Amino acid sequence: MTREARERQGTRLRHPSRGLTLAPFNALSDPRLLADLAARAEEHGWDAVFLWDHIVYSPPAKAVADPWVAMAAMAMTTERVLLGPMVTPPGRRRPQKLSREIVTLDHLSDGRVILGLGLGADKHGELSPFGDPSEPKELARRLEDTLEKLPRWWAGELEPVPLQRPRIPIWLAGRYPNRRPLRRAANWEGYFVIDLPGPEALTELAAELPGAPFELVTDIEPGEDPAPWAAAGATWVLTSFGPDPDPDELRETIDAGP
Repeated sequence: MTREARERQGTRLRHPSRGLTLAPFNALSDPRLLADLAARAEEHGWDAVFLWDHIVYSPPAKAVADPWVAMAAMAMTTERVLLGPMVTPPGRRRPQKLSREIVTLDHLSDGRVILGLGLGADKHGELSPFGDPSEPKELARRLEDTLEKLPRWWAGELEPVPLQRPRIPIWLAGRYPNRRPLRRAANWEGYFVIDLPGPEALTELAAELPGAPFELVTDIEPGEDPAPWAAAGATWVLTSFGPDPDPDELRETIDAGP
């Protein structure tokens, strides 16, 4: 690692924020349960509760809740934890509707939302079967179009404007080792990277991204030690429970604290 890369990594937080990423599937498709779990997470010291955003998903997921309605319920049972979709694909969203939803949630939560955006894919059958585009180039074009429009609307072209200023934080998602999502994310507030083979890969990416206050975000399994990821440069470490979450396991992890 070069001296410049070491200095850049040194600007990152050594003690990352901790959050949960929950798939609102099967047992967790009840928005009232999600609202209760968010309140429980806040009580036990977690910093954020994020929801997956899907229309359908591959087995074993069958029942799928709308994350935006669920996040509204979560906003009403919490006062401190951050909320947001992690992540939503603009390829199947109208940007003007997405803007209204996230700004409304920003107001409802008193400025506690983060907007996670990603390219999206058709691997679970949630794009082309519903008439949405699935070609990667078109998905990328729609993502870029949304990123161009949201800051303009939030600056006052659409009212009300967000509570958070200068804008609602946007984290872009990508899969390791792809670099195009990383380069896109560098222009925003954070990068949520998945499919990392280990902490050393995160260190590699950290050298190519801005330093603080830019957020470098990754996820781990329940019970996994976040310390190696913090040492690698993560400012956020999210515990993910996969597409068939067990409520009892989730409650145990929440109660153990971050």
